[in-house]
Amino acid sequence: MYEMWNPSPIGARVGDCAVRALAKAFGSDWGSVYTMLVVKGFEMSDMPNSNAVINALLMERGFERETIPNTCPYCYTVKDFAEEHPEGTYVLGTGSHVVCVKDGTVYDSWDSSHEIPIVYWKKKGE
Repeated sequence: MYEMWNPSPIGARVGDCAVRALAKAFGSDWGSVYTMLVVKGFEMSDMPNSNAVINALLMERGFERETIPNTCPYCYTVKDFAEEHPEGTYVLGTGSHVVCVKDGTVYDSWDSSHEIPIVYWKKKGE
């Protein structure tokens, strides 16, 4: 299931997917997550939306990283992942996009359920 969700204060739909996904996953607002990513990027001497910075912040916030099995690299979608994970909080990376799946629902500013995930982070204890 997909639900339109966009916490961007200006309604941006591109360029801030990591901020949007992490805001949903953390239960936080867009500005706070943006600030967290900028600070973490500064600490790491890297850009706030780099994979390394996103990964470090998620791990700091209690998420564990897993890879998607490569059994069907072009047919397993974000929608499939959401259907297989009806409970819990996840952040999925596709290589060019970041999206939050929470309790089986894909939360994004556009329907990214057809994208192909390659990695995900799961909130520990959920």
